[in-house]
Amino acid sequence: MALSYGLMRAHFPAALLLGPMIGAIAFGVGGSRLHVPRPAFNAAQAMIGCLVAHAVTGQIAQTLLEDGPLIVAVVLVTVAVSGVVGWILTRLRVLPGTTAAWGSSPGGASAMVAMAEDFGADPRLVAFMQYVRVAAVVFSASLAARFLMENPAAAGATGGAEAIEPLSLLATLAVAVVGAGAALALRVPAGAQVGPMVLGSLLHATGLVRMALPVPILELAYACIGIYVGLRFTRETLRLTVTALPGILVATFSVIALCAAWGWGLTLLLPIDLLTAVLATSPGGLDSVAIIAVGSKADVSFVLAVQTLRLFVVLLTGPLLAKWISRSVPEGAA
Repeated sequence: MALSYGLMRAHFPAALLLGPMIGAIAFGVGGSRLHVPRPAFNAAQAMIGCLVAHAVTGQIAQTLLEDGPLIVAVVLVTVAVSGVVGWILTRLRVLPGTTAAWGSSPGGASAMVAMAEDFGADPRLVAFMQYVRVAAVVFSASLAARFLMENPAAAGATGGAEAIEPLSLLATLAVAVVGAGAALALRVPAGAQVGPMVLGSLLHATGLVRMALPVPILELAYACIGIYVGLRFTRETLRLTVTALPGILVATFSVIALCAAWGWGLTLLLPIDLLTAVLATSPGGLDSVAIIAVGSKADVSFVLAVQTLRLFVVLLTGPLLAKWISRSVPEGAA
């Protein structure tokens, strides 16, 4: 909490996500056996899905229609950059082929870890790479938001400070339960968040339901996600990756830098601000970027259109990309 308070005083977006995550990293690496129960993490993701739905209007559909080709281009460039980085890691013998491919996939960290194991990659190394990237993205995106915002004093906003009507709250909780339950039952990737986000966005944008969440619930969801990510860093994974860590860090920040450069290029092609472009091209994850986008007053519709589309593209192309990287590198290199 002290970390979160300090970050809030410094006007960082998502301070209630960053603080718990930093503390949890210390506990995880220190050997703590603490863990976030999966139902609690799913509930937190559902709340973030509802928060996103609250910020989405009919403009997101208009954004997809008007800027569809460029949004697709943004997604493909990000995926291509990550694929090249995975290929380079394999060529340099930093990690085995499929592990490097899955670990460098830009988004859906938990889904990537689960799918990677099914395709023969080391899930511990993939998890380490994915959550190093998530942590790096959260820190870098928060820094970018902090210094690019026109009104830093608004950084502590959570997007739910307005008066809450009981019926709106009940309707929002119902959307969270129904949306998450249906998406998880259908095995939708990141379903706990995507389900409420899609269902809530449709209902909220059409005016059928007014989405609303009390600030304490949102703060608890932020903290839960931050702790979940932080606790993924353990002594065991650090021991497994100690020799590969420099290469992983270079690869991670290279992807972030290349995506940021592409984001800057977008500002020359579209009437969007630099912060929106940076968040839209940021290489995951969807939940943390959504929190930062809402808290920093970026163009949430554009950011989420790009991030959501990329998540599904990554999940569809991940197996093909992993196989291509493995086959394109001589056996001795893997």
